[in-house]
Amino acid sequence: MSTVTRSDTTPARPTRAAWTVLIAMTGGLAMIMLDQTVVTVALPTMTRDLPLSAGGQQWVVNSYVLAMAATVAMGGKLGSKLGPVTTFRVGIWIFFLTSALCGLAPAGSIGQGWLIGARVAQGCGAALMMPVSASIVIAAFPSDMRGRAMGVYSGISQLFLALGPLLGGTLTEWVSWRAVFWLNVPVGVAALVLMRRARPANPRQPALSVSVPHALLLMAAVGTTVYALQQSASWSWGSARTLSVLATGVVLSGVFVTTQLRSRDPLVKLGLLRHRGFNGNVVVLFATQFSMIGLVLYSSLYAQNLLGYGPVRAGFASLSFIVPLMVAAQISGRWYDRSGPRGPLLTGLVLAATGTLVWALTLTRIDYWANVPGSVMVGFGLGLVFSPVNTDALSRVPSADRPQASGIIQTVRQLGGTLGVAVIGTVVLDQLNRVVPPADRLHHAAEAMRGGYLTAAAVFGAGLLASAFLLAKGKPDMDD
Repeated sequence: MSTVTRSDTTPARPTRAAWTVLIAMTGGLAMIMLDQTVVTVALPTMTRDLPLSAGGQQWVVNSYVLAMAATVAMGGKLGSKLGPVTTFRVGIWIFFLTSALCGLAPAGSIGQGWLIGARVAQGCGAALMMPVSASIVIAAFPSDMRGRAMGVYSGISQLFLALGPLLGGTLTEWVSWRAVFWLNVPVGVAALVLMRRARPANPRQPALSVSVPHALLLMAAVGTTVYALQQSASWSWGSARTLSVLATGVVLSGVFVTTQLRSRDPLVKLGLLRHRGFNGNVVVLFATQFSMIGLVLYSSLYAQNLLGYGPVRAGFASLSFIVPLMVAAQISGRWYDRSGPRGPLLTGLVLAATGTLVWALTLTRIDYWANVPGSVMVGFGLGLVFSPVNTDALSRVPSADRPQASGIIQTVRQLGGTLGVAVIGTVVLDQLNRVVPPADRLHHAAEAMRGGYLTAAAVFGAGLLASAFLLAKGKPDMDD
C-alpha cells in the first residue's frame, strides 16, 4: 500500500514571512483590480487635457482588459516554468513602470496613442502577476489557514475594484488624473521590497516548453472574442461585424483547444478541467464575475446620472455594497477552513441572487436609501463567494499546476466580466433607445437598468443551480 506525504514543508502555523507575502500579493492584486475601474471617472478630464477622441476614450478602458484577458493564461504557464515569484516580479516591474508612462502621456497628437499603448503594456504586466499571486499565497500558508488568508487577499482586492470610481474621482478632482496612474508606483516598489524580505518559495519547472505558435493562437482567440464582446454594444449584437468577429474568436478558440489536447506539453493544461470540484469553482467564478462587474458599473451610473451625485459622492454611495463584501470575505475564509466550499459558496449565491432581485425592484423609486437593502445583500453574498472559490479551486490541483490553474481561473474571470458588461449593457441600451416623453426619461432609465439587474440575478441563479451539482462536499485532505 502506498503512502502519501506532504509535498511541501509548510509549517503548522504561518510564519511572519507568510504574512509579509500576503501583504505583498494583496497590494499587487489591489493595483490590478483598481486599474479596471479607477480610470472611468477620470476619462472626461483626460479627454480635455490630451485630448481623446470618442473611440480613444473607449480604448483607454478596453485595451487594459483586452490585453490582460488575452495573455493571462500565458502568464500561468510562465509561472510554472520560471517560478511564480520570478514571474510576479517581472510582472510588477512592467506594471508600475507602464503606470508611470500612462501618467506621463503628453498632450497633443501622440498623447492618445501613448496612453493606449501604455495601457496595453499594463494589461500584460497584470497578466503575469494575477495567475501566480494566489498560488504564492496558497503555498505560504498551511492548509487549515488558507481560507482565512485568501479571505484577506480576495476581500481587499474586491474592495479596490469597487473603490475605483471613488478613488479615481477624488484624485482627479483634488490632485490630477495623472495621479490615478502614479499611485501604482509606490505600491509596486513596496511589494517588491516585501517580497525580497519574505523570500517565498519559487518552485520552477525549467523543462516545460512554451510554444510561440500556441501562445499567439491563444492571444488571437481570446483577444478576438473579448474584442467582439466589448464592441457588441456599439456595433449591436445582430450586426454582421459583431457576428463575424465573434465567430472568428470562437473558431480560433476551438483550434486552440484541439492543439492543446493533442500536445504533450500544452500551453494551457486543459486536463485540469477533469477535476469536478475545480469545474464547480470555475462555474461559480464565471457567474459572479458576469453579474458583479455589470452591477458595479450601472450602480455608479445610477448614482451619477439618476440621483445626480458627483464622482466622490457616488463613490461613497457604493459603501453599502463594499463594506458588507469586506465583512463577509473574512467570515467566508473561516467558514471554508471549517467545512469546505459548499456552505459559503451556495449561501453567497443565494444572497447575491435574492439581493439583486430586491435591488432591481427598488431602482424605479430613484432613491438611494431604497436601494441599500438590496446592495447590502449582494455585497455580503459576493463576499462569501470570492475567498472560498479561489482557495478551493487552487487547493484541488497539484501544487506544481497551481500557476496554470490560476491562469485558467483568471481567463474565465475576464471573459465572464467582459461578457456580463456586454450582455447587461445590451439589455439596458435596448430599453433606453425606446422613445418616451421627456418627463418620463428618468423613470424610463431606471426601468432600463432594472432589466439589466434582472439579467444579473438570472445568471446568479443559474450559477447557483450548476454549482449545487458540481461543488465538492468537503475540503481537500492534502496539499497535492
